[in-house]
Parts: sequence; C-alpha cells; structure tokens
Amino acid sequence: MLAFDTECHLFIPGCGFEAPGLHSFVFEPLFTIGGYEFNKPMLLAFLSTIVVVGFFWAAFGRAKVVPGKLQMIGEAGYDFVRRGLVYDALGKKEGDKYVPFMVSLFFFVWIMNLWSIIPVMAFPVTSIIAFPIGLALVVYVLWLTLTFKKQGFVGGLKNISGYDKSLGWVLPLIMVLELLQHLIIRPFTHAVRLFANMFAGHLLILLFTIASWYMLNGIGVVYAGASFVMTIVMTAFELFIQAVQAYVFVLLACNYVQGALAEHH
Repeated sequence: MLAFDTECHLFIPGCGFEAPGLHSFVFEPLFTIGGYEFNKPMLLAFLSTIVVVGFFWAAFGRAKVVPGKLQMIGEAGYDFVRRGLVYDALGKKEGDKYVPFMVSLFFFVWIMNLWSIIPVMAFPVTSIIAFPIGLALVVYVLWLTLTFKKQGFVGGLKNISGYDKSLGWVLPLIMVLELLQHLIIRPFTHAVRLFANMFAGHLLILLFTIASWYMLNGIGVVYAGASFVMTIVMTAFELFIQAVQAYVFVLLACNYVQGALAEHH
C-alpha cells in the first residue's frame, strides 16, 4: 500500500517525486467493532498473535517422541531462545520459569517485524511506536515486580536508586541519575531502539520502491533498474535486521530480569 500517484513518472511535466514520510505510517480505519476502530497495523498485530499461537499449537499440540518437521522447527526456535538468550542471562535454574514468556516475546516481535517484506501486508507493526512502548512496558512492569519481590521494598528502592552511603556527598547526584536511568531512560530506549530501526528500514524500502516506479520512463529506466536493485538489497538487509531487533529486544528483557534477580545490581 503505497501512497503515491502511479501515473506520475520522471520527465513528465508537472510530475514531481513524492517522497515517503510520516504520512506513509498513517492508516485509515479498516473497520469498526463496538466503537473501536481497527487500522492496518492493529490488524497485523492481531494476526501476529494468531500466527505465533497457531504455529506453536500446531507444533506442540500433539508432540511426539520422534518429532515431525513442524515440531522440529518449533523445537529449534524454542531452544534457540531458551539456550541462546534465557539460559545465558539467567542460568538454567532461574531461567526455566521465564522461557515461555521470552519465547513468546521473541516470536511476537519477529513476526510483527516480518510483515514488512510480506506482499500486500508490507508494513512492520513495530514501526508504530505504540507497539514497542506497550511491549517495553510489559517488560518494565515485570522487572519492577521481580525487583521488589526479590529485594524487598527497602532493598528494591536502594537498588533502583543506587543508594550507597559510602559515596558521600555525590550520593544525591548518583541517586538522581540512577532513578532516571532505571525508571525513564531504560524503558524508553528499550522501546525506541526497536521502533527506530523498523521505522528507518521501512522508510528506506519505500523510498527505493517508489523511486523505481517513478523513474520507469524513457532513459530513466536505467536509474529505475539501479533503484530496484537497491530495493532488493534493502529488503534482504531488512530481513536480517528484523531478526536481530527481535533478538536484541528479548536479550535486553532477559538482562533486566537478571538484574532484578541479582543480589547486587
């Protein structure tokens, strides 16, 4: 779904190049249910939930000792997150209880990113900042809950504020900085890192895609071909970035949980 004039090409008088921008991330409601409007990103987020739940249900709903192809793929994905992320950060003993959450988070973020390169869908849900913020808040609430549960109320406050009376006169400054880091900067950067990468990636793909069509006229076909090659390159690169950003998002979530469970952090 590209918002540009398909009849406009290079060398046609009065036809300027309509570059993508913020307007490319604004969608009209597709339908309304009970007074709630659903646009394309919301629908894709809902479909992401169905895809993740449906896949793991199909893979493990009737798990066998000798796994079939789908179960093998599911086990490989599950084991990748469990061993490569959760166990590395939390260890096996503490990490086992958080594996289902982290696996769900990883694949949910990845699928929402992956819509960007799927024909017709062609939009990464996480390029709308509300979705990364919502996911980051879930991790943030989990981190706060575990911090106070593990450290107690007083111990949790000390850890979050960086309280250490041995710091002397710099203690107030350290406490302010620690509170800013833990309560504002950490959840903000957790969300923005995912959002910014997906936003920029989608914008670049849109730019080269629209440019390919716009220059497809006369001698401009040479430039259109070069732009189309860049579209393919950027799409392939985006496929890599989508997985990396899901990995980084969950890696940070694991590190935050590890920090909450540690005796001293």
